[in-house]
Amino acid sequence: MTSTPSSQAPAAVIMAAGKGTRMKSDLPKVAHHVGGRAMVCAVVDACIEAGCERIVVVVGHGREHVESALAGYETVRFALQAEQLGTGHAVLCAREALEGVGVTAPVFVLAGDGPLIRASTLNAVLHRHASTGASATLATSVVDDPAGYGRVVRGLDGRFAAIVEQKNASPEQLKIREINPSYYCFAHGPLFDSLDKLGKDAVSGEYYITDVPAMMIADGGKVEVLDAVPPEDVLSINTPEHLAVVDKIYRSRSTAEAGS
Repeated sequence: MTSTPSSQAPAAVIMAAGKGTRMKSDLPKVAHHVGGRAMVCAVVDACIEAGCERIVVVVGHGREHVESALAGYETVRFALQAEQLGTGHAVLCAREALEGVGVTAPVFVLAGDGPLIRASTLNAVLHRHASTGASATLATSVVDDPAGYGRVVRGLDGRFAAIVEQKNASPEQLKIREINPSYYCFAHGPLFDSLDKLGKDAVSGEYYITDVPAMMIADGGKVEVLDAVPPEDVLSINTPEHLAVVDKIYRSRSTAEAGS
């Protein structure tokens, strides 16, 4: 018998609807194996370890593979993103599955293709989020080569100002080494209030979750930033070669943890 989740317990939305066309496979990217199982399982495990009582996995392409891989998790629900309209749209698709979550409850928004995620990082984010009463808390990483990542722009006071995608970044912003690895924690109510007002990107026509923190600041909310993600953990998986590298790191880490 499963217990009813607390309305104030942390919840999570894991984005897992992408095709991953560069993987040269019909499988959705998050269903490819890392450590002998679908990589999305590692993200779900980190959320559970961080205390999430409800986890919504947003599925799309090849949904049956993702749902099969996560069939043994009692805390997981699924939401369908039938049309790929961006990360903001993906989270909106999870609204119904989050019914009953408290207005101020923390909701992680994470990528399903980041299996090197650590529960300790999520716990650090939760602590900052709760202790500051933030509308949103982002975990960032400082990397040697930020190419391809959204840059975290800070104001003169050192506080968060915006996330700027590489294609939109100025030459000065491209020099920023603090990047956005898609580790978000939002207050549930303000998250969906912002998503309801989110506009389409002028170029792609998609809705991006990266626009939400700056919107919250404009609405008088507080956004906290925590440089808490080890550079190794943000390695992206876009090709079979990337997958092999991450799999090796994941297995090495698992062996080290088992021996400690």
